[in-house]
Amino acid sequence: MRYFSALIALIWWCQPIVAQKIALVLSGGGAKGLAHVGVLKLLEENNIPVDYIVGTSMGGVIGGFYAAGYSAHDIEQMVLSDDFQDWVNGGLGENYQFYYSKSEDHAGILNLTLDVDSSLNINTNLANDFAINFALAELLAPASQKANYNFDSLFIPFRAVAADIFTQKVVVLKSGRLNEALRATLSVPFFFRPLRLQKKYLFDGGIYNNFPVDIAREEFKPDVIIGVNVSSKVFVEYPYDQDQELIQKSLLAMLLDKPDLKLLTEKDIYLEPNVKSYSALDFEDAAALVDSGYVEASQHFAEISTKIKDRNDCDSHAEARNNFILDSEPLRFQNLRTEGFSESKQRYIRHYFSDKETLNIHDVKTGYYKMISEEFFKNTHPGIVYNPVDSAYDFEILGETSNSFDVDLGGNISSRSISQIYLGLNFTHFNHYLFKHRLSFYTGKFYQSLQLGSRINIPTRSRLFYIEPVYTFNNWDFIDANELIFSDKNPTIIKQIDRNIRINVGFAAGTIGRLRLYSSYFYNSNKFSNLNEFKSTDTLDQQTFKGFRYGFEYSRHNLNRKQYASSGQYFQVALDLFTAEEELEPGNTSMLTETLFKSNDWVRLKLRAEQYFGSGRFKYGYLVESVFSNQATGFNLTGSLINAPNFEPLVDSPTLFLENFRAYNYIAGGIRNVYSLGRKFDLRLEGYFFKPFQGLNNAVDEDVLLLNDITKFYFAGTAAAVYHSLLGPISMQVNYYDDEENQWGFLLHIGYLIFNKKSLD
Repeated sequence: MRYFSALIALIWWCQPIVAQKIALVLSGGGAKGLAHVGVLKLLEENNIPVDYIVGTSMGGVIGGFYAAGYSAHDIEQMVLSDDFQDWVNGGLGENYQFYYSKSEDHAGILNLTLDVDSSLNINTNLANDFAINFALAELLAPASQKANYNFDSLFIPFRAVAADIFTQKVVVLKSGRLNEALRATLSVPFFFRPLRLQKKYLFDGGIYNNFPVDIAREEFKPDVIIGVNVSSKVFVEYPYDQDQELIQKSLLAMLLDKPDLKLLTEKDIYLEPNVKSYSALDFEDAAALVDSGYVEASQHFAEISTKIKDRNDCDSHAEARNNFILDSEPLRFQNLRTEGFSESKQRYIRHYFSDKETLNIHDVKTGYYKMISEEFFKNTHPGIVYNPVDSAYDFEILGETSNSFDVDLGGNISSRSISQIYLGLNFTHFNHYLFKHRLSFYTGKFYQSLQLGSRINIPTRSRLFYIEPVYTFNNWDFIDANELIFSDKNPTIIKQIDRNIRINVGFAAGTIGRLRLYSSYFYNSNKFSNLNEFKSTDTLDQQTFKGFRYGFEYSRHNLNRKQYASSGQYFQVALDLFTAEEELEPGNTSMLTETLFKSNDWVRLKLRAEQYFGSGRFKYGYLVESVFSNQATGFNLTGSLINAPNFEPLVDSPTLFLENFRAYNYIAGGIRNVYSLGRKFDLRLEGYFFKPFQGLNNAVDEDVLLLNDITKFYFAGTAAAVYHSLLGPISMQVNYYDDEENQWGFLLHIGYLIFNKKSLD
């Protein structure tokens, strides 16, 4: 009996000790979910094992990357990067903005899309998901392939939680493409469109289960659960003094199910990072949010150490992670597959992609971003799936396209009488070629405009090109562009009506380049006084300036904003031939008495370059512009200045008639300094010079004199504070011009100060 007892003891001693199984549960909470990264950092630094992960919404995204073999350090670097900010804000990055598809900048702020095929659907999503969809597919495809699309075979077994709003049930995602599971759990209603997965439209899992402790217990039966919750109530009492400011930032919290802490037991660990001062949209505060998770885990480390006895071996754990990553197939593509498109649309889509036999990720990304730069393809999403037959990946374009009707609303509210409303109506449809039709209006006291145009995109074997007829009517009334603060200025007595019919033929020139050929007919009517003061009995000079314009331009563009840019570049070189006729009917402010006629033909070369440098909070850049032409003068000074090229360095320059910044030949430029107090708030200090080679001046009998004074320079500058809001830029600025009538100016505006181009610009 003694030997039998010893044998039993020996057998028990030789049995492997069963390690604790630890499950990590990460809640949703939008940007606040970045605190999960800090928790992972603390656990990893102290070799705390994580055997299973379950996550909802942003918790699902962070947990999914960790399950895919990314370390806490890798994920931290990712969420702190500029690329991550592009993903969450809908930016495509400087090098992937397909300029060929870009329409002219307008003052639109809000876009409303109506799908008009079989039914009328309103697209109300506040953010586009193009960048984040591709990033998830690119970064997670190798892990999905290595796990054979089974989440139990990832580096760490994983579950993502989504919601079926039709049956009002939780959906647990445990297989398939990891990127699609993360995208589904991230589909917050009204912010991101839902993803169709498992033949269902799935939304953010936080709608029905934002703290999936029960799912972790059912799926993995762990010994200990570490639950990290970032979605508790933010306000115990109503925030009376802040409610208007915080209402928009609280929308996400309203949509998320509140956690049930009773699901945790005494042996579990509960962490709640202090993120009460942040909203679900504060992604720009990523560093602070990560720190909040690290601090919370550090404060509970004694409890973690007590309840979790096991530790990872640092070297073997790192080796296992590296082996998981290195054993996956690198991204190399041989096939392009499309689903949900007609044959003609498939042929059209293939023109965006390189025809090389094997594509790398840059080739695929470039082609896909080119495609989605067209609004018609905005409802598609990318897929990357491994094809064992070819030992390479297939790139998939999934989704549906439909004819769409878009409405753009915008404009600006200003402290000067240059406020305006913008309305743009756009209809896009596909019939062998892609057609885009638009009608837009500006209306205000200072400026009114109507523009009607169509663009026909035609693919060929070698490249894409478009044909674009456009009609533009512009009306400027400088008399009404009054200052409210510096109100002692004499008004500018000029009214301009600018009409032109133009045909553009555009070609893609790389990703951010475009070549455009054009011809136009213009018919302009100008009324003006030759005196600084105007009486009710005076009559204005009436000038008609009409003719034809032929030219071409090459341009490159990837500025990050259409106004108040701080990164990227813009370059344009244009060569034009003009043939025009001028007719002048003098008013009683002129010394001329008879109606006069003149023909004027000239050639003009124009160059403009803008670029920004630097990183972090301080950016700096330059703007350079030059014009060379043999344009002849008109019958008098004001008429000549109206039709002369002009330098417009500041945002409000188009609203002022700056005589000293107009010339037929000039060179101009300056520097732009931008200091960012945050991702949305900038301080700007800018200074410019303008050097006319031949200044326009009055001569005897109102004839125009060209002065060749090489010492004459003119200066302009601004100091501005700009906040980039959802309503467009909010700017307060003080401007200076070396111009007698418009020397100092103060401007406060909300929205975009953007106008349609003039026929001679």
